Amino acid sequence: MQHYVTPDLCDAYPELVQVLEPMFSNFGGRDSFGGQIVTLKCFEDNSLVKEQVELDGKGKVLVVDGGGSLRCALLGDMLAEKAARNGWEGLVIYGCVRDVDILIQTGVGVQALASHPKKSNKRGVGERDVPVTFAGVTFRPGEYVYADNNGVIVSPSPLKMPE
Repeated sequence: MQHYVTPDLCDAYPELVQVLEPMFSNFGGRDSFGGQIVTLKCFEDNSLVKEQVELDGKGKVLVVDGGGSLRCALLGDMLAEKAARNGWEGLVIYGCVRDVDILIQTGVGVQALASHPKKSNKRGVGERDVPVTFAGVTFRPGEYVYADNNGVIVSPSPLKMPE
C-alpha cells in the first residue's frame, strides 16, 4: 500500500497538480490514498456508487460528485467494506457519508464533506465516466487523484513520491 504526502507531491510537481479547496475530511481507514480517477455524478442517490464499488477498483479512486448535498449520505459502512474488498484505493465524495465509526476501521480511503445519518434515495439516477467539477477542480476519468490529511490534489498523470 503506497503512502502519499500531498505537500511533498505539490512541491515535487508544482506544474502538474491542482489542489482542491479545503473542505474535505478524512473518514476512511487509510490516511492516504491515490489512483486513477473513475467519476460518478449523482445527487442524493447512491445507486451508481453501489454498482461501482462492486467492480474491481485496484489502482483506482472513485470520485463522486454528489452536488455538495448535506441532506443524506452517499456512502455507508456496507458500501465502504465492499469497496475495500474489491480493491478500491479510496473515494472522494462531494457529499456526506455515514457509519463513521465503522468507516475509520475499513481498509479504504474516504474523503467527504461531512457525516449525515440519513441514507440516500435509490432511483438509479446519475451519470458515470463524465468530467465533474467541484472544490475548484475538474476531475476527468483516467487522470489521477491523491489524498491525505493535508488535502486532495489532482494530476493529469501519475505521480511518484519524491525520494
